[in-house]
Amino acid sequence: MSLRVVQLKTEYVENPLGLDEKKPRLFWRLESEERGAAQSAYRILVASSEEALDREEGDQWDSGKIESDSSIQVTYGGKPLVSEGRYYWKVQVWDAQGRPSDWSETAFWTMGLLDRGEWKAGWIGRKTEPNANMQPSPFVRKSFAIDGQVARATVYATALGLYDLRVNGEKVGDLFAPGFTDYDKRVQVQTYDVTHLLKEGDNAVGAVLGDGWYCGTVGFLGSKVYGQRPFFLLQLHIELADGTKRIVATDSSWRTARGPILYSDMIKGEAYDARLELDGWDLPGFDDSGWEQPDVRPGYNGLLTASLEPPVRITQTMRPISVRRTEAGTYIYDMGQNMVGWTEVKVRGARGRKITLSHAEMLNPDGSLYLDNLRVAVQQDHYILKGEGLERYEPLFTFHGFRYVELIGYPGEADLDTIVGKVVHSDTPRTGRLETDDDRVNQLYSNIVWGQRGNFLSVPTDCPQRDERLGWTGDAQIFARTASYNMDVSRFFTKFMWDMIDAQQPSGAFTDVAPDAGWIRHKMWNTRLNWFAPDNAGWGDAGVVIPWTLYLMYGDTRILETHYDAMVRWVEYLKANSDELVRPNYANYGDWLSIDADTPNEVLATAYFAYSTKLLSRIAGVLGRTGDEAHYDGLFRDIAAAFRRAFVDGEGRIRGETQTVYVLALQFGLLEDGLRDKAIVRLTDNIRERGDRLSTGFLGVGYLLPALTDSGRLDVAYTLLTQEAFPSWMYSIKHGATTIWERWDGWTEHNGFQTPSMNSFNHYSLGSVGEWMFRYMAGIEADPARPGFRHTLIRPQPGGRLNEAKAEYRSLYGPVASEWKRSSDGSFRLAVRIPANATATVVVPGTGVQVDGRSVEEAASGQGWKLAERTTTAAVFEVGSGEYMFESVYGATRE
Repeated sequence: MSLRVVQLKTEYVENPLGLDEKKPRLFWRLESEERGAAQSAYRILVASSEEALDREEGDQWDSGKIESDSSIQVTYGGKPLVSEGRYYWKVQVWDAQGRPSDWSETAFWTMGLLDRGEWKAGWIGRKTEPNANMQPSPFVRKSFAIDGQVARATVYATALGLYDLRVNGEKVGDLFAPGFTDYDKRVQVQTYDVTHLLKEGDNAVGAVLGDGWYCGTVGFLGSKVYGQRPFFLLQLHIELADGTKRIVATDSSWRTARGPILYSDMIKGEAYDARLELDGWDLPGFDDSGWEQPDVRPGYNGLLTASLEPPVRITQTMRPISVRRTEAGTYIYDMGQNMVGWTEVKVRGARGRKITLSHAEMLNPDGSLYLDNLRVAVQQDHYILKGEGLERYEPLFTFHGFRYVELIGYPGEADLDTIVGKVVHSDTPRTGRLETDDDRVNQLYSNIVWGQRGNFLSVPTDCPQRDERLGWTGDAQIFARTASYNMDVSRFFTKFMWDMIDAQQPSGAFTDVAPDAGWIRHKMWNTRLNWFAPDNAGWGDAGVVIPWTLYLMYGDTRILETHYDAMVRWVEYLKANSDELVRPNYANYGDWLSIDADTPNEVLATAYFAYSTKLLSRIAGVLGRTGDEAHYDGLFRDIAAAFRRAFVDGEGRIRGETQTVYVLALQFGLLEDGLRDKAIVRLTDNIRERGDRLSTGFLGVGYLLPALTDSGRLDVAYTLLTQEAFPSWMYSIKHGATTIWERWDGWTEHNGFQTPSMNSFNHYSLGSVGEWMFRYMAGIEADPARPGFRHTLIRPQPGGRLNEAKAEYRSLYGPVASEWKRSSDGSFRLAVRIPANATATVVVPGTGVQVDGRSVEEAASGQGWKLAERTTTAAVFEVGSGEYMFESVYGATRE
């Protein structure tokens, strides 16, 4: 049989627990050794038991044989799903010749608590301690007995704050749960299967609570943004073998106490006194008679929703590459990589001895830690020894951005085995790989990926080290496409869109940060920030750009449907707050951190107004809203005309004359043919006059190389990519950067460090060039007409000093790969791989094109490909799944 069905997923996840989506979407991937393998039909069975499924009985849903090539985003169409339901499913498909596959392996999903009335638990917490600036982390626990054999046990848990769950002494779940949301409006619920952890007889369940984003420090917005102290909510549903059911829930019968965590704050670090450890607190039989009765919160008015975001986890452990002892007797470690997470230390010493782990991204010229850019953040963790042999410590409810670690107060001699670094971020699996024959370009791509790893932690943060770490929407939208190539961010951005919706103002304006976390209130009273507008161009537009990106990369039409009205409100808000379709010149962020280039705010804002409107028209078309499609297409054209009247003269000169004004006008389609040609000349002249250097900031940089390439100036794009002189991507790499810097001038040879008030060395926005590297350099592009890489456009564009490039993107259909090499004799080779049930258009540059070692004339069509078009500069092929080798004469390698 040509097709095998593998990797079944529900709502993007393998075997998810606790869904609250009543019509979940199903996904599967196909494998085949045959070229051109494709699905022509499928049959899905969903049953309430594995036994029924084994009998091929879909008592929940038998789709029957559906003539369709869909293998992603297939909506469940069976009987209504019920709370705590467990549903098993499998798939059979038919290939293009009508041959049936074997049934897939069985997958499953479970539903959570769908009705608010099913929650019997109360929110429990601990009273605050007097005269304490930062509170100790509460411990809560409950002992209970089970009379019988456990057949199934499920925990539903969440917190206002953070929680670390334990069942019979075992850790359950991941880090920083339940994640960062607007707690006034929603909190996410995690579901865990703990059947294997419970036993007949005595049992115990407990949790440690952290302040987190709820009542700890949130960026520079201060602490106690949502509440004064953390609260915990849990229901443990137990079903015995005899059918008996029982619920253990948080209530006044639980007990609480303080423990060894003296305080733990996202921004201020953690202090831990091992002498106060509560040995065995999470086990049955522990004596908690001296513990307090918890406070029970009266209620919670927000939504309890199933967790959407991928869990935060430790994804890598790193050893330091060097250590040196300072004159003060401390030890400074170099991890070799700017990273996000924390340090674990091993230590032996006397009881009561205090050691400190201090973290920083850079070193001062004298070799000490550079801490000035942290502002009021304190990237330190303190540990007080209990003095009982070898001890290990790592923090629980804080994280840091760092490359360097200073170990202070360590007893004895520290070495390279004393500490390890734990890399922590939202577990968005890698989907992209990219490599060239230029080590600097490879380092740039590595820096982009590490920047994403460091800043995708529940929300897309702007930086992981200083007192900020907020979900800035402008940063997110400009990087969203790059992020989607690098990692599976389907759920991550789905959740972030709800953060944006929760923050959307009644006027329709989207906010600068999401979750809002009091941002709007903060701006209203903080005179330091009174120059920020409520609807910043390029920031609020994330509410349209991100859903469109998820549609392109994952074929997700549901996110377009779900948030369509919110996107309409945004565009209508922009229209209502414009003057004859020109947006006003208020002092907003503009092209943030551009370098020696002042893009007029009204030009940028009007351009983005047009772009959001253009995307909204496309989204309406995807959803079959033809009336809206025509309306917003007309509005886009009117805005473009207004843009030209207001800002563009007859010579193609755009107000401001920065690289960004030309780039946005070109990429957003705001210029007509004659003006477009003139704008291209002005853009390239600007770059040349600056010594082949860029000047774009956050909003311009993502479109700079695409605009040049689409305008026929690939040569200039490659020159900018590999430019080493300041400002450039390679300048930071030349000086040892291992992540993307916030500013082009974060550190320079002439001036040293930039202003410490805003100078992050791990900030992904300027890394949006990664999108160009995949889409243009490697040539792997999604087709909007057949999104999610159902059909891929493969069009590599070699240039500059690069002679080899290879990239792979693991789409929902499987790996899409492009690898090209040009040689000194002028030959060009392009290897392409397309997954089963997907197709591609492949554009091979050059002349004398061959396929699989034979000329196009010699190689018969029907081997998974056909020649669609031939020009004097390229050949265009339509291909099905499989591996292909194309060769041509394109141009000799370049030095």
